[in-house]
Amino acid sequence: MTNLLLMVGVFLFSFVVGYFLISRIPTLLHTPLMSMTNAISAVTILGVLILFSVSSTRTEQVIGSIAFVMAAFNLVGGFAITDRMLRLFKKKPAGGGNNG
Repeated sequence: MTNLLLMVGVFLFSFVVGYFLISRIPTLLHTPLMSMTNAISAVTILGVLILFSVSSTRTEQVIGSIAFVMAAFNLVGGFAITDRMLRLFKKKPAGGGNNG
């Protein structure tokens, strides 16, 4: 139980610090920041997989499952948005496209 309280305390502390740091970042830097959160989500997924590889309590499994779902959602959504932004910078084909 002490380990769980320590993990929740670290989570809450990192949430507060992260919120204050991200809220002060200029809008221009949000895209690189999003790429970094994708990497953090990947690390979270790896941590959950490690948690599931050892024996753990039911509470830890539930919290790990919630973390896995949230990190996977963030990871997939971040890659989709990054792909969409990268397509904006591709050159258009010569000829103006198909206007039928």
